[in-house]
Amino acid sequence: MVSMNKLGTADRVRVIACLVEGNSIRGTVRMTGVAKNTIVKLLAELGAACAKYHDKHVRNVASKRIQCDEIWSFVGMKEKNVPQSRQHEFGVGSVWTWTALDADSKLIVSYMVGNRDVGYATEFMNDVADRLANRVQLTTDGHRAYLDAVEDAFVGDVDYAQLVKIYGNEKPGEARYSPAVCTGAKPTPIIGNPERKHISTSYVERQNLTMRMSMKRFARLSNGFSKKIENHAHSIALHFMHYNFCRIHQTLRVTPAMEAGLSDHVWEIEELVGLLD
Repeated sequence: MVSMNKLGTADRVRVIACLVEGNSIRGTVRMTGVAKNTIVKLLAELGAACAKYHDKHVRNVASKRIQCDEIWSFVGMKEKNVPQSRQHEFGVGSVWTWTALDADSKLIVSYMVGNRDVGYATEFMNDVADRLANRVQLTTDGHRAYLDAVEDAFVGDVDYAQLVKIYGNEKPGEARYSPAVCTGAKPTPIIGNPERKHISTSYVERQNLTMRMSMKRFARLSNGFSKKIENHAHSIALHFMHYNFCRIHQTLRVTPAMEAGLSDHVWEIEELVGLLD
């Protein structure tokens, strides 16, 4: 096994290339020969660097339409298995990742790891508002926490609507692992004058699939889930940095960062790893 002291740039690139393509930590160990603890340490250091770069550089985004959503995951154990003594401990059991995506450039403008409550909704929406250069049309799902959060963050300077989806009854048996069938969606203007044809969360919901495919920690019915909230957050920061700056979007033929005017080239993994310096 390769130790951290002997891990050169080429080895770091191989490890990160495995992680951003959805491989687990143990799978990356088998593929690269790098020690598990070394991979975890590299993930933590690069994840922190990615979060810092995103916070500093993904700002003043000239967007027209923003779509927001929350994706569920769990850390350590399922919510039903959390012992009574740890019921109120953050980072054990259910954890949500809030995402804001620009509908045109497909750029992830903002993301946040936390609980699915009003406090995190308010903090998240304030972060979204701080990163935008102009008034936008904003669409979220029907989560009630958004109502006060959006008003608090934008103070009315937004065209905001919710897309409230209506679901049928869940099917018993083997179908219990499939989501309930969506039987309809009700566009509901909340603030300003949002265009009805653009009241949609389709792109950000598609991003949920990208996250589950690109991070083993989000895969359902597997043992690749996060064991520590810190590593969970580092993995998400690495994913969004790679998604925004390195990964060419199939329909855009450039990266989201290039489409949004935040980068003039496609980043290679080597440049991503270079954030460590």
